[in-house]
Amino acid sequence: MTRTRLALAAVALLAGLTACTDAQPVKETAAPAASPPAKEAAPPAETCDPRASFRPTTALQIPAGSHMKTIRDRGRLILGTSQDTLLFASRDPFTAKIEGFDVDMGREIARAVLGSPDKLEIRVVPRAKRIEAVQKGTVDLVINTMTANCARWEQVDFSTVYYEAGQSLLVGKDSTAQRIEDMGGRPVCAAAGSTSLENIGRVNPPPVAVARADFGECLVAFQLGEVEAISTDDTILAGLAAQDPYAKVVGVPFTQEPYAIAIDKKHPEFTRFVNAVLERMRGDGTWASIHDRWLAGSGPAPQPPAARYR
Repeated sequence: MTRTRLALAAVALLAGLTACTDAQPVKETAAPAASPPAKEAAPPAETCDPRASFRPTTALQIPAGSHMKTIRDRGRLILGTSQDTLLFASRDPFTAKIEGFDVDMGREIARAVLGSPDKLEIRVVPRAKRIEAVQKGTVDLVINTMTANCARWEQVDFSTVYYEAGQSLLVGKDSTAQRIEDMGGRPVCAAAGSTSLENIGRVNPPPVAVARADFGECLVAFQLGEVEAISTDDTILAGLAAQDPYAKVVGVPFTQEPYAIAIDKKHPEFTRFVNAVLERMRGDGTWASIHDRWLAGSGPAPQPPAARYR
């Protein structure tokens, strides 16, 4: 298949993503339309420990007045995530279900609050609107390969880290580039509202940073020749490379990207509850099972990231 045919197929897939509905017990809806949010400020030098979250509750209890009780009364947990991050949260073209590592994390939280992993409603949220969705209460939480950093901690609360990633580079199979610094003056794509886009702007010599709504659209731009590379977390790039036989991931990660779950600052008790769920998952093998289900290609499950508390 030629690169042009691959691009056309990718465009068709993206068009079909919004037309599909989810037939599984997990309910999925599109996030309500909203005006474009203000551009997220580039994070300054870290002034906190972004990996340190609130200490977990001692038991998975649902007290009156808590956000967990609100979720239980509603009968479903609302998860904000993506639909095109292969292995973490992407729509299966055959079943139309959104599934992956991040979705399974949400399912475990639904199990803890509601007694069933299927009592989950998925809302597709663009990366640039993840924080807005949490702050407005459009979703209960966002699990979307989202890096915890101090600038974002000013806007939302984060759980403890559930996955450690690092930013790298995807180029064509015939490219001689081996690291992001080799892309100076050349167009490199990342998702709008992502730390990946900000990190590209800090490279010297600077590439030409090109923003797209999400990394699925970056892949289309790459296949159409509009950009020469994509730069984001190595986990996301692995999923993109699996969709394009003409692409390869090069170099070693040049950043650290600790993934955590974003929750509204109005509900610190819910963050503590989620941290208790994550603590249980680290200890009883659930985290390792989810890793093996989705990321076995990267090797045996490592130890899950150790929790750090404030």
